[in-house]
Amino acid sequence: MAKKIFIAATGQNCGKTTTCIGLMHLAQKKYGRVGFIKPLGPKPATFHRCTVDKDAALIAQVFELENDLRWMSPVVVHPETTRRVVDGEIPPHEFQERIMRAYGELEKRCDCIIIEGSGHPGVGSVMKTSNAHIARMLNAPVLMVTGGGLGNVVDMISMGLALFEKEGVEVRAVLANKLIPEKRDRTLDYLSRALADEQMTVIGGVDYHPVLANPTLRRVSKLLELPLQGNRREMGRIINHVQIGAASTQRVTELLKEPSLLIVTSSRDELLVTLANLYKIPAYRSRIVGLVIPGTSPVSTITQMILDRSNIPYMRTKEYTTAELYGIITEDVSKITAADTEKLGLVRSLAETYIDFELLDKLF
Repeated sequence: MAKKIFIAATGQNCGKTTTCIGLMHLAQKKYGRVGFIKPLGPKPATFHRCTVDKDAALIAQVFELENDLRWMSPVVVHPETTRRVVDGEIPPHEFQERIMRAYGELEKRCDCIIIEGSGHPGVGSVMKTSNAHIARMLNAPVLMVTGGGLGNVVDMISMGLALFEKEGVEVRAVLANKLIPEKRDRTLDYLSRALADEQMTVIGGVDYHPVLANPTLRRVSKLLELPLQGNRREMGRIINHVQIGAASTQRVTELLKEPSLLIVTSSRDELLVTLANLYKIPAYRSRIVGLVIPGTSPVSTITQMILDRSNIPYMRTKEYTTAELYGIITEDVSKITAADTEKLGLVRSLAETYIDFELLDKLF
């Protein structure tokens, strides 16, 4: 029988999928065959002509599990699915049977299986297939992933515990993610004491690294639905800063941070030409990821020629203002994709550094 661990979370953006990637990486170092399943997938994606949850597609690509893909995402929730369940068109037992059948196939093939839940423990309740219910069906002990902090974190854990206890599921550990490095030990100490009455272990996850949430050029291009011009080989570069080119040309270049995406209106010919030329200099190229150029005025012919010859990556739009672009880009929470090799390498490295897999292995 395969070792199994159900990865739950107190809510969105706790780093649950990132934790699954890290645990898959660590488990593969110890076990011969590691499997993955996201029983209930609320984020449909098309991969290899199959409709699967996008997290299952991500794991399949990153860990070369394409042959198991049909078992990795047994239930995919579409916008109309919940209404069809409530209307009686789809009986909940169909979902449960699919999940059990898929898990059974993986268990035949694997020594260890990572089971990723969807959002908070109650997700799926409207279909009688909540995370807590699925964990009970699979007889899987739970690792609850949460963010860093104390009061709100304990409150959210307590809410999740109530649902798991109702289903008779054992939550064996809490993994606190996104910890502030200088507060790591203090935070874990307080969490351990605050949860001392619960029968579970508090484990430290990875420290907070903003780069994991920062977008790439590829993400911004998709987010804005704008084609990327220029050097498309740089689509995977991570953007740490978004700067508005509103000051003088000299001042903008002095304020350049590494690495930055700059928003420069189409009428700023001098600034556009300067940035295009700086992009060809290695010392500045590391600072300049690319440009987003808004504005109804056309880019002048000579400026356009210089932009194209420099091969600087850029996106052009007449639909958004500078303020709108800044808000859209900075407020987006970028999720890791299989093409984000730099981020994936960092996740593996952070998992090796911060997650005590031997302790988790003993607990589960």
